[in-house]
Amino acid sequence: MINQPSENLINLQSEANIDQGYKFNWFDWFCLWYPPGWLILLNRHWQHYHQDPDGWHWLEYLLFLIPGGFYLAFISRWLRLGCRSPRTEVEEFNPNYQQAFRQEILAPIVQHYFRGELQQVENLPSTGPIIVAMNHAGMSFPWDFISLGYLLGETRGWVAHPIAEGSLFEHPWMVWWLPPKWSQVLGAVRAELSDFEAAVAQGKILLYAPEGVRGPRKGWGKRYQLQKFDVSFLQLSDRYHIPILPVVCIGSENLHPWTINLKRLQQLTKLPFCPISPLMFALILFPSMGVWAMRTSLRYFIQPVEKDFGIVAQERKVLYQRAKQFQERLQFRLSELLNKNLRVVE
Repeated sequence: MINQPSENLINLQSEANIDQGYKFNWFDWFCLWYPPGWLILLNRHWQHYHQDPDGWHWLEYLLFLIPGGFYLAFISRWLRLGCRSPRTEVEEFNPNYQQAFRQEILAPIVQHYFRGELQQVENLPSTGPIIVAMNHAGMSFPWDFISLGYLLGETRGWVAHPIAEGSLFEHPWMVWWLPPKWSQVLGAVRAELSDFEAAVAQGKILLYAPEGVRGPRKGWGKRYQLQKFDVSFLQLSDRYHIPILPVVCIGSENLHPWTINLKRLQQLTKLPFCPISPLMFALILFPSMGVWAMRTSLRYFIQPVEKDFGIVAQERKVLYQRAKQFQERLQFRLSELLNKNLRVVE
């Protein structure tokens, strides 16, 4: 584990550099519009605020940008670390760093690349706590949720905490690709009932996908078809009287189009999904594109808040019926918005 003096040094450097800020320069703009450079963006920003000798170096960044160069960069880093994995013991949720990341990295990505927009903002409550329930798709890095968190922060000043699948915390892909404990530092909550319940009890604003990984895993052939909803968010909403804010996202299915989920490979790699599409040929040459997604227009339609709390000790059958009814309402609104958009295009 990292020792306490080193951890204090990291925190002091983080606080000092937050005062200085990170300047989005010409190289960052190049990385934004050159897909293999997205991994560089996320790591460069982290290293501006943290002393991270185990992180990627400049030579390795440059190797990311050439076909097959990532493999050389990986070997270079592995040898530099003494043939071991990067250290992961750094810190937990850091609201100061989350704010800096949102303003300095997410802002240009969401505004200029994903063109994120909140619609029907009059339905947004003035404050939390709240469970934001949204359709989740794209079979890629969860940019639909990350972008929504950014937009809610800009509109209401909320610090949103996405509920994330366990592999986004300790999978080897995350340990090597991204900064140490990146998900935790940015406020993600593990998608386990105990962690979910603790976050609700603390009054946090949570971004939740009722479909779980079934949403992005369903593939291109079932785009905009909502999958079975879990019931845990209804249970916790009832128990703590936390309102649910339904959100419909249009555009998320285009984050990684034409995909199918290769189930056997997904099980072998222990990833939440394993997308196979024409874009995967580029990913083989440029593995650093693993955090990238296709350019799209992410539009979020805020629905009226739901405060119809049920009895805490409701039977499982009743909860499933409520979850199904919630899914049907969201599906109806999603289909309605899609049909409206198609008529506008025609």
